[in-house]
Amino acid sequence: MKETNEHLKREVGVMGLSANLVNIMIGAGIFALPAIVAAGLGSSSIFAYLFCGLLITLVMLCFAEVGSKVTTSGGAYTYIESSFGPYFGFLTVILFVLSAIAADAAVANALVEVIGSMFPFFKLNTARISIFILIFGGLGYINLRGIKEGMVLVKTITIAKLIPLLLLIIFSWGEVTLDYLVIDSVPTISDIGKISLILFFAFQGAESGLCISGEVKDPTKNIPKAIFISVVGVLILYVLIQTVSLGVLGASLANFKENPLSVVANQVFGPIGFTIITLGAAISMLGNLSSEILSFPRVLFRASKDNVLPLRPLSKIHDRFSTPYIAIIAYATSGFLLASFGGFQQMAIISSASILLVYLGVTLSVIKLRRNTPKKATNEFRIPGGYLVPILSVLIIVWLLSNLEPKEVIGFGIYIVILTLIYFLKDKI
Repeated sequence: MKETNEHLKREVGVMGLSANLVNIMIGAGIFALPAIVAAGLGSSSIFAYLFCGLLITLVMLCFAEVGSKVTTSGGAYTYIESSFGPYFGFLTVILFVLSAIAADAAVANALVEVIGSMFPFFKLNTARISIFILIFGGLGYINLRGIKEGMVLVKTITIAKLIPLLLLIIFSWGEVTLDYLVIDSVPTISDIGKISLILFFAFQGAESGLCISGEVKDPTKNIPKAIFISVVGVLILYVLIQTVSLGVLGASLANFKENPLSVVANQVFGPIGFTIITLGAAISMLGNLSSEILSFPRVLFRASKDNVLPLRPLSKIHDRFSTPYIAIIAYATSGFLLASFGGFQQMAIISSASILLVYLGVTLSVIKLRRNTPKKATNEFRIPGGYLVPILSVLIIVWLLSNLEPKEVIGFGIYIVILTLIYFLKDKI
């Protein structure tokens, strides 16, 4: 068994990594987004999906190139730290991990709400806390036992979450009214931009799945392949879901913003369809959490090993299981605490903007690493077209960030200043 110099075993193949990326990208959002997008663009919804698909494709091409060069654990954090140094690595790891923990806490609460809607007993606070213990404790334990065990769970849940969505797509075609799909007007760039700022976050997540790159077999080949498979697959799935949802419900789709896919399933299959899609949403949320708890502890591990985070225990590897067990325990415990006691809602805007900044850092890393090593190494993936893709990615990301409100920009700026002060004071404390 080949090991990295991090003492982690390379046991994840291209399909395992693809499943991890898909599992994170397809979270709870797709079960609500069709109505939100339809409310903004109507039958022109497809334009927003294609725009977001274009952006995520450009960004993931940048991830693929950098990922074929920098193959240790940590994903985006490692790419940016390797290119721009420990200060930007520190900002990345804090923004990256805190936004992920906040999102995990939100997903866990949404999962409990879904369970509580079917079994009211679980709305009680004690039952809610008990579920959080089972979720974060159980997923943490499985991933602590080994990367292979974690990947088995990820693959299983990925299949389980895709089945109801694929069945809905296949059997809904008989109920589709083609007149509902006719595009009678082309939306403005401004309209597409506003909706895309919301829709884009249904496509993010692949950057989280790449945090396990230090445990991927033949990473120079398998990382680009997995990125291509997952991004293309998710884009096609999302476009089909939006098409059948709009085709079945028409303009009324915009009225069902809480659970539009369950409404579509109810019309196609009857009450049993509503139940199946609701359970599918719960499984999708659980799958998202399983991949997050598999992936993000590797960021803490790598940042500790680089001494970017001055918490040395996070870099410890379990003697028997070859996993970063302290980092896994720390991440799962943080998720449990935020889910149980709240405090994450005010981080939502910072979380969203931070992911775009992480993307911006990775695209700039492509340019920096190319300038440092102009010649392509053996088996290294390089985006065709010179600097066109990373430059386009930078321009689109900056344009999306420009849609933030001024008070959001100010709040985020203050947050960066606080992190900067912490970074320069951490060695003096």
